[in-house]
Amino acid sequence: MKLPEGSIIASGPVIIENGKVLLNKEQKDYGVTPWFFPGGEVEDFDSSLEDACRREVKEEMGIDVEIIKPLKPVMLHKDDKVIVLIHYLTKRIGEVTPGENIVEWDWHDINDLPEDCAENVYEVIKELQ
Repeated sequence: MKLPEGSIIASGPVIIENGKVLLNKEQKDYGVTPWFFPGGEVEDFDSSLEDACRREVKEEMGIDVEIIKPLKPVMLHKDDKVIVLIHYLTKRIGEVTPGENIVEWDWHDINDLPEDCAENVYEVIKELQ
């Protein structure tokens, strides 16, 4: 099977500290996103998915991360597209300094996530519990 045109692969970190997970909302062309893990579309297929994870979190949250382990990939089907999400459990290095497209960010209790999270957030956190 071939990926449908417009499908994407995204990579990003899952950062959990003291029972709280770092999530953000981003300004996109279509409006503000739901709560997401930091991360985004893999743009350079000559570099690794881990490098894409590090680049995206640096752009969005101004921090570096140490990758602890890969998590189970999530595949979503949306509007005749396939979205493959590659998550890594990571450790934060540095203080959060959100990028210009980040409209909101916060540490959320993993046992009391906001109602407006992207579906992969619930899936990944449930798997980690």
